[in-house]
Amino acid sequence: MNKRQITLNVNGRDHEVWLVPSDTLLDVLHDELGMADVRYGCGEGVCGTCTVLLDGEPVNGCLTLAVQAVGHPVTTMRGLMGPDDALHPLQECFLRRGASQCGFCTPGMVLTSLDLVRRTGRPSRDEIRYALVGNLCRCTGYTKILDAIEEYADQVAQP
Repeated sequence: MNKRQITLNVNGRDHEVWLVPSDTLLDVLHDELGMADVRYGCGEGVCGTCTVLLDGEPVNGCLTLAVQAVGHPVTTMRGLMGPDDALHPLQECFLRRGASQCGFCTPGMVLTSLDLVRRTGRPSRDEIRYALVGNLCRCTGYTKILDAIEEYADQVAQP
């Protein structure tokens, strides 16, 4: 197959990679760029494990071709961290509430809920549940995840 070189902007940095046009964003981020926070899950777009933000909106990395991300900023879970690897306030809420146990689903949960709160401000519990429908967790039972997202939304909404 003919490989071609592209440039992806991931977490604020440009990365030049060689790929086959059929390579997924997940393949490139995880395998080529070594970003362990982007994980393989179902490979069918139903578990949310490979979620990243593309132009600020959550997408499944396993269903998105890497070439589709050219010219568009990509943010992974690691990209939320601040100076000196400080956690993002939403990540702190997840930690404080015990919302990530094994941590496998956490990137998808955090990135999806970050987008939700940015769009809606203070979503209801039902809106949170609906937004997370494509993110599967086998450990927490979701209650702690919902609590963490509500806590973050309350923080953001405060003057």
